[in-house]
Amino acid sequence: MSNMGQLQNLVFQLKFTGKQFAKNSTKCEKDEKKEQAKCKKAMEKSQMDVAKIHAENAIRKKNEGVNFLKLSAKMDAVTSRLDTAIKMGQVTKAMGCVVKGFDKVLNGMNPEQVSQLMD
Repeated sequence: MSNMGQLQNLVFQLKFTGKQFAKNSTKCEKDEKKEQAKCKKAMEKSQMDVAKIHAENAIRKKNEGVNFLKLSAKMDAVTSRLDTAIKMGQVTKAMGCVVKGFDKVLNGMNPEQVSQLMD
C-alpha cells in the first residue's frame, strides 16, 4: 500500500474513532440524566445515602461525557490536519507534473519567436 493510501486509511480510522467518542459522550449524558432521576426519587423517599450514591454516579457520568467530547474534538482536529497534509501532497505532486510539462514546452520553443509574438 502506498504512503498516501496509508495516510487516507489513518484519516478514516481517526474519523471513526472521533465519532465513537461523540457517541460515548451522548450515552454518558443519557446515563447522567438517569442517575439524576434516581437521585431525585431517592431524595423524595428520604433515602439520602442512596441519593448521594446516585448523585456521585451522575457527576462521574457528566465528567466522562465531557472528557469523551474533548477527545472527539481533538480527533477531529488531528483528522483535519492530516486531511490538509494529504491534499497539499497531492497538489505538490500535480504541480511537479505541470512544471515538467512546462520544461518540455519551453525547450521546444524558440525564445526569440516567443518574444516577437508577445510584442
